[in-house]
Amino acid sequence: MLEEHISVQEILTQVKVKDWQESVRIAGELLYKTGKITRGYIDGMIRTIKELGPYAVIAPGVALPHARPEDGALEVGFSIVVLKDPINFGSPNDPVKVVMAFSAPDKSSHITILQELALLLSNEDFRREIMSAKTPEKVLEIIKAYEKSTTKEAQS
Repeated sequence: MLEEHISVQEILTQVKVKDWQESVRIAGELLYKTGKITRGYIDGMIRTIKELGPYAVIAPGVALPHARPEDGALEVGFSIVVLKDPINFGSPNDPVKVVMAFSAPDKSSHITILQELALLLSNEDFRREIMSAKTPEKVLEIIKAYEKSTTKEAQS
């Protein structure tokens, strides 16, 4: 469950940034401060987007930057930054309002969580609610509510 891998300390809302790089740095700093990554991982996320293009923008208004495990991932981790004003990454899914950084220390430990996240992000209501959340506590509340409803749907 995503909620098991994110805390209020890894969420910021109403954040003003000048560009996509600053948004990725802020999301990475949250993971760094909670011991999930090394500082090098933040540079790895930015380098990867520069090399591969805006692949990280995985849904309308949502970016999921990440880097390779060897760039400094210490644990599975997620951070969420809800921007005050949307920014462009150069993607058809621009502008981005939510930046969700993630880290994984290997190539498989995060697969289940990413599948769940993909399911959540495919829900337009979930995306809209996350984008309009004004506090980290509200973001967590939204995640928990949608995870609960998604779990019920999967069981029935």
